[in-house]
Amino acid sequence: MNSWPRLLTLASALLATTGCAHLGYYAHLARGQMELLSRRVPIEQIVGDPQRDPELRRRLALVLDARRFAVTDLHLPDNDSYTLYADLGRSFAVWNVLATPEFSLAPVESCFPIAGCVAYRGHYSRERAQAQAAALRAKGYDVVVGGVPAYSTLGWFDDPVLNTMLHWSDAVLVATVFHELVHQQLYVTDDTVFNESMARFVEQQGLREYFAAGRIDETASALQRSRQRDFTRLMLDTRQRLTQIYSLPLSAGAMRARKAAEFRRLKSRYAELRDTQWNGDPAYDGWFDAELNNASLLSFGLYDQFVPAFERIYEQVGRDWPRFHAACRALGALPADARRQRLQELMK
Repeated sequence: MNSWPRLLTLASALLATTGCAHLGYYAHLARGQMELLSRRVPIEQIVGDPQRDPELRRRLALVLDARRFAVTDLHLPDNDSYTLYADLGRSFAVWNVLATPEFSLAPVESCFPIAGCVAYRGHYSRERAQAQAAALRAKGYDVVVGGVPAYSTLGWFDDPVLNTMLHWSDAVLVATVFHELVHQQLYVTDDTVFNESMARFVEQQGLREYFAAGRIDETASALQRSRQRDFTRLMLDTRQRLTQIYSLPLSAGAMRARKAAEFRRLKSRYAELRDTQWNGDPAYDGWFDAELNNASLLSFGLYDQFVPAFERIYEQVGRDWPRFHAACRALGALPADARRQRLQELMK
């Protein structure tokens, strides 16, 4: 696929549908995407070159195998995404800014002509992300800036594997390929929770089936994934407790005190989990070393909220992937309120 006409088409659409105040931001996005595209190299070329780093060749060969499995077994899109590699020369692909009101877990959304409204705003420059974060903090919002190793262009371009993805374990790398391809399969405008919960389920179930097929050893990643589940449950429980607190008729001062106490409780529970059940594994210490606020918890609700609903759909259709994808398309076509109600019913 020739990406340059698509980039020009996308840029034209953005310019035609946005005001002057946003033109600088969209120009920044276009430059960042263009740089990424210009660095792509076919993975087969790297894998077949004995002069290249052996570990890089092994990891990229794994990606190609996962890519084939995604098409043949999971019935995800068969295109050139993740058959290419790009070294960006930095630690993250983009930096996302997430924000919430002081006493709410509702995200401050950013809306775009094609992708619709999402619960974050991405930047190819960390400095730009930090500048936006500072402006939001000045308005009283809770804000976090997080580096993102990978993202999907929703099929607009042939997304490459990035060097930023290669510090992950084999299992996480494979799961990410599955996750991002789901966004190319189906993307419902203005419904981040639906999109991310669906992609999270497919990545998890797809990885289970990949393990079962004997493609990689499950043992190496089982402990890591178990601790990730423990960590996620801890975050979701804190979200629920804060949601209840924010619904109370309290003064701002009292609410602020209750909020601070909950985050102290979160840190204490994590330390206990790490020291008593994880044998002191410091895997998530960096997360707790940063400032904790409402925005720190946003991604957990977005990515995990309706995973059990999609698991139930998968069982209802007899664990048949084509029927699962068809059911998800039908669900995604419903009006937003009806779609959310159906997902909640499936959670029961």
